[in-house]
Amino acid sequence: MIPTYNEAENIANFLGVMRTAVPEVDVLVVDDGSPDGTGAIVRREAERLGAISLLDRSQKDGLGSAYRAGFAWGLERGYDAFVEIDADFSHDPAALPSLLSASEQGAGVVIGSRYVKGGSIPAWSWYRHLLSWGGNKYASVLLGLKVADATGGFRVYRAETLLAMDFPSVEADGYGFQIEMTYRARRARQSIKEVPIAFKDREVGESKMSSAIIVEALFLVTKWAVEDLFKRGWSPVASRD
Repeated sequence: MIPTYNEAENIANFLGVMRTAVPEVDVLVVDDGSPDGTGAIVRREAERLGAISLLDRSQKDGLGSAYRAGFAWGLERGYDAFVEIDADFSHDPAALPSLLSASEQGAGVVIGSRYVKGGSIPAWSWYRHLLSWGGNKYASVLLGLKVADATGGFRVYRAETLLAMDFPSVEADGYGFQIEMTYRARRARQSIKEVPIAFKDREVGESKMSSAIIVEALFLVTKWAVEDLFKRGWSPVASRD
């Protein structure tokens, strides 16, 4: 599943690379009404490459909304594993076989992780490194996630895991979506496996990240932690890993 908004500069090349890296998978592009013609390019590439579908939405509704729509679309059609991947090449399709292998071995959630041994991130400024690493630590400690990269967006979910998590009720739409999905998986006692990846910044197009999205995520993490404190008592979540 590839969520897109104004990815006309990337999407054709990305779909071609995807088909080469994992020729056996079906691809769903969830486009939020991109005014730059992303949807038209996807339709053209679907005819050329095959096994590509387009879920064409009327407006930009956020990352979480796009993925929830993609999960529902795939579950209706009987798929048993769902990949989250970005079209800007920050997630390398060549890493997909290792993530899919971990899913096939039984992990309910597989996270392509920047912060486990073997993972890497670009030459960010110290401030951006601190923001990313600190945000992950904050979420993991407060919510008992026991993962190094709770915000990573390169993932594989098993169908049964999505159903156990009650994914339609996930409330976050921006940066916090990946954190909430990790939190839901832990609460549902689903196994989580982190696989190292090399993450890099997009080379063309504009980033969708903003300070408002980060503030939303931090607010939601704090909110969930406080709810846990009063409803369940303060205790770490047990892991099945």
